[in-house]
Amino acid sequence: MKVEIYHITRCRKSREALNYLQDEGHEVEVFEYLKEVPSREEFQKVLAKLNLKPSDLLRKGETLFKEKFKGMGFNEDEWLDVMLEHPKLIERPIVIRGNKAVVGRPLENVIRLLES
Repeated sequence: MKVEIYHITRCRKSREALNYLQDEGHEVEVFEYLKEVPSREEFQKVLAKLNLKPSDLLRKGETLFKEKFKGMGFNEDEWLDVMLEHPKLIERPIVIRGNKAVVGRPLENVIRLLES
């Protein structure tokens, strides 16, 4: 079964997950979401597979988040807008297999997904 990964090349954890998938012989479709931001509909499907809300997937430690968005009382639709406007704020990597997905930090999350 094909595995999808929402990936940022410069991210060590993202590279670690991608390398693991490739080393294990999986067919991998890579989405470099900083280069090509997913549509709102596409990302809503990803969130559903993760069983998470947009606010659960925010990188709250990012400088951009701290300076611009910390303490904002946005609803989930508004957080989704923020994430799509600033995809650097999306937690990564996201690995999808079938109808399930995980955030690949730590790598053990990816391993459990592939074993399920």
